Parts: sequence; structure tokens; C-alpha cells
Amino acid sequence: MVLRASPFPNGFVAGIHAIGWAFILPCFWFLDRLIAVCKSTTQERTQRMEQECYLQPFKVFFGSITFFILFLATAPLAFIGFLLWAPLQACRRPFSYHREMPPSPQKETRRGLELETRVSFGFATANLCLLPDSLARFNNLGHTQHRATIIGQRIAQGVCRPNIRIYVDSPSSCGTLSPSVSTLPAAQPSVGDRADTSEVHFSTPKPSDHVVPVPCDNTEEPSVESYSVFNSNQNSNQQGHRSAPRALLSQGLRQQGSVPWEVSSLFPANVDMLCLEEVFDKRAAKKLAQILKPVFGHILYDVGVYACQPPCGCSHFKFFNSGLFLASRFPVLNAQYNFFPNSRGEDALAAKGLLATKVLIGEHGNNKKVVGYFNCTHLHAPEGKFDLLQGSE
Repeated sequence: MVLRASPFPNGFVAGIHAIGWAFILPCFWFLDRLIAVCKSTTQERTQRMEQECYLQPFKVFFGSITFFILFLATAPLAFIGFLLWAPLQACRRPFSYHREMPPSPQKETRRGLELETRVSFGFATANLCLLPDSLARFNNLGHTQHRATIIGQRIAQGVCRPNIRIYVDSPSSCGTLSPSVSTLPAAQPSVGDRADTSEVHFSTPKPSDHVVPVPCDNTEEPSVESYSVFNSNQNSNQQGHRSAPRALLSQGLRQQGSVPWEVSSLFPANVDMLCLEEVFDKRAAKKLAQILKPVFGHILYDVGVYACQPPCGCSHFKFFNSGLFLASRFPVLNAQYNFFPNSRGEDALAAKGLLATKVLIGEHGNNKKVVGYFNCTHLHAPEGKFDLLQGSE
């Protein structure tokens, strides 16, 4: 089974939906700018103080008047677009799908995968808060589209960075260096270029690996019990041993049980499944998909439902989707979205739910497919005390 890219059953319905949204977008954008011009982030206020700029009151006054007039002027057109857009949500599939065709099908799956072989996979998740710019400013974040571009580029650079293994050239108990305490200079990648950063692996060196020996002279060991650090950047089950980062120890933090800790400025490499939350803005989601598609060939975005839910009952009206964004290196055979019916507060504006996917991991020697199941969700988190609600079956 191959998922179709468009969330609509045919091109005619998709075209009507695009026309309706084109009527709505100007009014929505002017309203977004109207709120954003009146709400500044801490970084913007600090920059104005450093530059001794005192024109902000005039910018807020004239900007709010201008955007309010434009909002009123485009409101009738947005109403017509809403009449076209809202009814079509009943026949919309609750996600959009993008597939990047690989050079050969063998590169999408793990061929020759045997049941006796232990295979590990990399998973990563992050909460991005990619709301419309006006709403993101209430979380002290701005410039949603720019942040989406930067985040996508950092993820792509981290996942595709070369494998460089670092080993301590000493028989002492210094252990293997991690990215947070490595003596290699930290590279600062530019926005538009792909950076070649370093990665640490705790495994036996191979002839094809780039091995960097690091001396371990004058190294002071913290007086804490050493522990095992699982390598999240490599598909292996081998372990390395090192002590806790000094930066954490200086803050009075100690290891909790057997849970390993690792602090790194680099995004994990060799990630097979990437689940992002709070990607509510559709333009930001498309930018992320455009940047990540060379790395993750299968992407589900704009996940969720809109308008009246359920379509015939209209007990809830959803202005935003679920905010889920799923990227996979493996082909997605099937996907299903389950909407959470009970919501409170500001979470009632978003169609949060559970995204369940079925992916093709590989094939046996007898051409028998090996599949995996991956679920992704973002739960409700309203402020205040509320009674737990049990959903109907």
C-alpha cells in the first residue's frame, strides 16, 4: 500500500480547498501581524535597550492601525473563503504525506534482516513551539518561519555529519570522551551551509573509521561513581564508561539511578524516526519537510483535523491541527490518526491526538517483509487543576 501525497481524494476537491485557503490567508496574516506588532519578546526588548531605540511606541501605534484596517478590509473575502474551506474538512485525510524517491529501493529498507540479528534504531523527539508568530510571542518566541528554517537545517546537519570516533590514548580510567567534554573545537555551522561536525562513538575502531587519539594528561576525575553511557548516535549495543560532566556536578546534580546523562550541542546522528511536536503553523511545517526530505524520505505533516469536530455534530471547532510532525527513513505503509475528543482551555483550540504508523523495516532472505509500528502523540497540558475526563469508547 502506498500513501497518496494529497490529503484530499481528488484534485478537484484539493483545488477548491486551495482557493478557499487563499481567500482566508490574507486576513489571517494581517491579524497575526496585528497581534505580533504589539507583543515583543525579551530578546527584542533587550536589543532596543542596547541600541537606545525609542521608536517602538510609534511602531506599535501606526502598525496596529495599519494592520487593523487591512484586517477589516480582507475580512469579507476571508468569510467567503471560510464557506469554501470549512465543509471540505469532512473529506480531508488528517495528514499530508511527502515521499522522496530514493536512487534505489534497497536504500530505504534493511535488506537481509534476520530474526536472529539484533538491530537497533534511533528515535528522536522535540517540542518546537512553531505556532503562528503572534501566538509564539506569548511563549517569548518570535519569527516562526525563520526558526523553522534554522531548526530544519540544524537537524539535517546533525543527522548527516561524518562519523568521527574519539579514543583516549591512556591506560588510566579517564574513559571515552563525549561531545560535551571533547577537546575538539566546536564548529559553528553557518545557516546556509552543511557543517562537518564531530561525533563520538563507543565501539571498537574499524579500518574505515576516522579515529582521533586524544591524550589524557592532567585530567582530574570527579569523585562520583562512573556509569555506562549508551551510544545514541550509532546502531550498536556496545557501551562506554565515563564520569559525569563537570558542568552538571558544579551545579550539585547527581546521577539518578542507572539513567545515563549526556549533554551535547549536536543533534543525534543516525536517527531513523523523528517525531516533532507543536508544529502548528502549516507554512513552518512545509519548510521543515522541504529541508528534511533529503535526509528522511518519508514525512507526515499537517497532522490533525480542522473546523467542526465531529463534522456533523460541531461540538468542537478546531483552529489548529495536532502539531505532530513525523519523519522516517523507512517507507510508511499505513498511517492512522485518532482525535482526542476531550480538551480544556487553550488546548481545545488544537486537534491533539495520536498518530499511529506502520513502516517497512526490511525484508528477510525469502522476501518476507519486516514491519514496525511507531506511535506519536502530544498530550493535553492546560494550566490549572482539572478533573480527569474519560473518553467514550
